[in-house]
Amino acid sequence: MNGGRSRQDAVKRPVTGGERTATGDAFSGLVVRVLRLHGLLTAAGDALTRPVGQTSARWQVLAMIEGESHSVAETARTLGLARQSVQRVADLLAASGLIVYEANPRHRRAQLMTLTDDGRRALAAIQARQRPWADAIGESAGARRLRRLNEDLDRVLGAVQTADRPDQD
Repeated sequence: MNGGRSRQDAVKRPVTGGERTATGDAFSGLVVRVLRLHGLLTAAGDALTRPVGQTSARWQVLAMIEGESHSVAETARTLGLARQSVQRVADLLAASGLIVYEANPRHRRAQLMTLTDDGRRALAAIQARQRPWADAIGESAGARRLRRLNEDLDRVLGAVQTADRPDQD
């Protein structure tokens, strides 16, 4: 086995020595859970989108531009992803005829991604598959608890966004 150590211990105890505060440990525990959740959600998203010939990454971009056209850079910032990775996905979606690039009146070089009719149909098919799955998860976890968790995560997101990044020493 691992000598009684949990996976979280690898994140909880810094290699450089010293101990984190109780709040630092609590945040680190949250990070581990969020990363596990991300993996589970990506796998579930891939399973939901596979019958429609898509992936979780493509679904994210399609959903991002469902109501309003956005540039690749705007999409990347909003989703917290690298612009280059969103660009690769967008180019694949464009090659598949699910989005088109259009002129951006606010920026000459940053074109806007817009859903095509095929893109809307693909997104609607994914959303139809996702709906019962989300309803079941929501029922299991509880609406009130999920609303409170959303508020708490918004607070943590704000704290992370305003904190100095670790690479900015």
